[in-house]
Amino acid sequence: MEYITQFIELFLHLDKSLSSVIQTYGSTTYIILFLVILCETGLVVLPFLPGDSLLFAAGAFAAKGDINIATLFMILCVAAILGDSINYEVGRLIGPRIAQREKSRYVNKEHIDKTHQFYEKYGAKTIIIARFIPIIRTFAPFVAGLGTMSYKKFLQYNVIGGVAWVAICLFAGYLFGNIPLVKQNFTAVIFAIIIVSILPAVIEYIRHRSITKAA
Repeated sequence: MEYITQFIELFLHLDKSLSSVIQTYGSTTYIILFLVILCETGLVVLPFLPGDSLLFAAGAFAAKGDINIATLFMILCVAAILGDSINYEVGRLIGPRIAQREKSRYVNKEHIDKTHQFYEKYGAKTIIIARFIPIIRTFAPFVAGLGTMSYKKFLQYNVIGGVAWVAICLFAGYLFGNIPLVKQNFTAVIFAIIIVSILPAVIEYIRHRSITKAA
């Protein structure tokens, strides 16, 4: 039981314990990273898993030579795209039943409602924009399946958003993660990444409001 608890803690805070994971598990780290990103994007009940911060941390360790950046990039892109596809299917199959309930034990209906509102503002572009916004990132593909967006259209945005998200966060860590000032203020850097991540949504919202007022 204690081993299971430790394993869960490892998953929940992998961005902070990645150094010890690499030292302990070696090349198996790729599989662990793949599973965390897959679950964070693919399971609507796990929006609290590390995403942006984990990609940034992985990039920083890749820059030190602890893990291979090219392998990492390919594996995590597959995880991000596959995760959203799984989430889409879950939304399509069981989403309507969850959406009709006022309370759900595993899924926060308020998050579903907020993501619905996001779609109202940004349409299919939500799949790309949401990649850079925690919580919304996990619920966007679920709501896309729930709203019966065509999978062909969804997949197009899914691939663009997934590759862009992984590339930006991973290579930001690769380029800047080992700068002393960044390492000493890692938490602040992560918050900065999150703020920068939601800028596209803020800009789009302001543009949408301006168009609405002009009309």
